[in-house]
Amino acid sequence: MNCDFEGKLAFVTGAASGIGAATSKLLAARGARVAVADINVEAAAEVVNEIERDGGKAFAIRIDVADPASVDEAVTTATRGGQGLDLAVNAAGITGTLTPCANFTLDDWQRIVGINLTGTFLCMRAQIAAILRKGGGAIVNVSSIMGSHALPGASAYAASKHGVEGLTKAAALDYAKQGIRINAVAPGYVDTPMIAGRRPSVNDMIVAMHPIGRIAHPDELAKVVAFLLSEDASFVTGSIHLADGGFSAV
Repeated sequence: MNCDFEGKLAFVTGAASGIGAATSKLLAARGARVAVADINVEAAAEVVNEIERDGGKAFAIRIDVADPASVDEAVTTATRGGQGLDLAVNAAGITGTLTPCANFTLDDWQRIVGINLTGTFLCMRAQIAAILRKGGGAIVNVSSIMGSHALPGASAYAASKHGVEGLTKAAALDYAKQGIRINAVAPGYVDTPMIAGRRPSVNDMIVAMHPIGRIAHPDELAKVVAFLLSEDASFVTGSIHLADGGFSAV
C-alpha cells in the first residue's frame, strides 16, 4: 500500500459521489484520515463505511458549501481540538440549468455560481486557516474543461468554473510563501451522477468530444488529485491540470 498520506487529515467536499467519493477512498487507502463532507450526509456515511471496510479511517460531515455558517462549522468539526488540517479537496459542484444566457433566471444563476464558485471560496477560506495551523499543506479544487472552454447553454456553469480557476491561481500566490500549495484539476466529462440519465444520443455526442474515445472514470481523476496533494508535486502550485481525454486539444 502507498502510505504517502499517513497521519494526514484530509477534508473532501462533494464526497458522497463521483470524483469526491473516489478521491476520499484513494486518500484513505494511502493512509489519510478523511473528512467525507457532503450535503447528503447519509450518502457520505456510505462512503465512510466502504473506506472502513477496506481498513481506512474516515468520518462523515454534513456541509452546505453555499452556506458560510455550515462551511465554518464543518471545518471546525473536522479539526476539533484545533489540530489543523493537512489536505483539502473541493469537489462539490452542480451543472444546474442549461439555457441561453439571457434566459437564465437570477435564482438559477445564483444557485450555480453560489455552489460552484462562492462555495469553493468559502471552503478555501476555512480550510486555509486550518492548514496554516499545521504550518502548511495542499488544496486541490475541482474545476472543469468549462473552466477554459464553453458550450451553448452553459454560461453560468462556465462562468463559475472560469472563476474557480482564477481563484485557484490568486490564492496560490497569496499563500505560496506560507507553505500552502493550491492547484486545480480540470476534467472533461466524467461518469458521475452529474451526467447520469442523459439520452443515448447525447451520451454518444459527449463521448465524441473526447479524442480518447470515452469519458473518464472518477478513479482516474482521483489519481490526479492525489498526485497534486502529494510531495511528488512539491514544486507545483497555481496550476490548472487538464484531464480531459484530449477535449481541449481539438
